Amino acid sequence: MKVEHLPDVNEYYPVSGRVILHLDMNAFYCSVHSAEQPELYKGKATAVSGSIEKRKGIIVTCSYEARKKGIRTGMHVREAKQIAPELILISPDFDLYRKYSRGFMSIAAQYTPLIEQVSIDECYMDITGSKLFGTPLEIAHAIQKRIAEELGLPCSIGVAPNKLLAKMASDMKKPNGITVLRRRDVPNILWNKPCDQLFGIGGQTAKKLKRLHIHTIGELAQADEHLLTKSFGVLGNWLKQAANGIDAREVKAEREANKSIGHTTTLPADLTNIEDINRVLLNLSDQTSRRLRRQKLVASTVQITIRRPDMSTFTRSYTLPTPTQSMEVIYKHAQQLLVQHWKPAEPVRLLGVTLQNLQPEHNAAIQLDLFNYEQEPKKEALTKVMDQLRNKFGESAVLTAGMLSDDPSSLIRNKKLRGTSLQKLEDNHFE
Repeated sequence: MKVEHLPDVNEYYPVSGRVILHLDMNAFYCSVHSAEQPELYKGKATAVSGSIEKRKGIIVTCSYEARKKGIRTGMHVREAKQIAPELILISPDFDLYRKYSRGFMSIAAQYTPLIEQVSIDECYMDITGSKLFGTPLEIAHAIQKRIAEELGLPCSIGVAPNKLLAKMASDMKKPNGITVLRRRDVPNILWNKPCDQLFGIGGQTAKKLKRLHIHTIGELAQADEHLLTKSFGVLGNWLKQAANGIDAREVKAEREANKSIGHTTTLPADLTNIEDINRVLLNLSDQTSRRLRRQKLVASTVQITIRRPDMSTFTRSYTLPTPTQSMEVIYKHAQQLLVQHWKPAEPVRLLGVTLQNLQPEHNAAIQLDLFNYEQEPKKEALTKVMDQLRNKFGESAVLTAGMLSDDPSSLIRNKKLRGTSLQKLEDNHFE
């Protein structure tokens, strides 16, 4: 009887180097609703719309069935319904999304401790030391199968020697794809694509590359490095490396400490009245300070963000003489920044409050004012009691009169509706 030689698992792993997976949940929000209520949503054209940014009814994400009909993320609901009248609109439920996010992360964590979650629906996994579970493809298939069976969710997985190529690979087959992308594959698979198809290159960078007569990833890979660094600074070196499939970044198993904490809100109508604007700033200051205290941090810088109806956006900041986690202090300086840099009656489309230069509260040397040092401990005690009440009974359990309103700034107290963190103002590119 002839015994067939079975390859050793070690043969599928590099002697030096890494094996990285990028796990990307497909149409995550819609898929979660389909898994939770299949009788209502499974196999149907659905879209999640609304949230605190529900200005004109924007599609946040949509199912693959909806995409086949021409529906796209960012499309206005009115336009989407004209294209597909049968489209089912679903209000966002971030508590539910977080529950399923913890679910797929728990499955991933059973194959490696080296996991870097980069958003609610994606993560990187370093499985270089996970040979016990089989080859890289066997691990990818096992994870994908378990997520489908245990959570009812589709996902795509990229398998590569680094984070950049793993991310690129996971985008190649959706939904439910598994793609291997090695460095030696880069010339044949990526080089004929336009530069903006390379992860990390945004529209502005792509335009600038075109002005340098660099149109494809292959042309970028072969471009003169001196020309790139002259035009883009240190980014120029990264551009050439990335175009050649080189990425030395490690999977960071532990999240870095927050560098900032903030919230923004897009308003349902442009505000021009100072009292209305201040009420929004109060709600934003309240929630940012809550998160600050919850993480036992203090902030030294208060920043406000203002966006006009023409989408022009500016930020202004003030560095405090002493660190704080007080809502009153944060609100006071947010108001002052507004008065200094906002023209009265100028329409405002979006407002944000961000706290920067954070440090642990036990490290901060907080100096008390000579005239209010007696009141400060009382204020802290009151704030602590209010925080405890809101932790137990919800964010709206204890409010000041100025926080009561129907505008979206009040909705940031509702974690189910607001999302996970600061709404990003720019695309996640290296612009």
